[in-house]
Amino acid sequence: MILQISKHAKEKMDIEGIDEDQIKKAIKMGAISRQTNGYLASYTYINVAYKKRGDVYRIKTVFTTKGER
Repeated sequence: MILQISKHAKEKMDIEGIDEDQIKKAIKMGAISRQTNGYLASYTYINVAYKKRGDVYRIKTVFTTKGER
């Protein structure tokens, strides 16, 4: 699995305290929803919006749902 992380996603990772291993785990183990232009992986409190081409995952954004329950 090769991650290509957008500038926006990298900024969100820094703000939310999410690392690349957590992104990989969300994609591998999370619930995957089809979106208009890619996919959304949800695992525990982490959400990852991405596009997939072969083994390359283009990470568009990441966000958390902590405290939103």
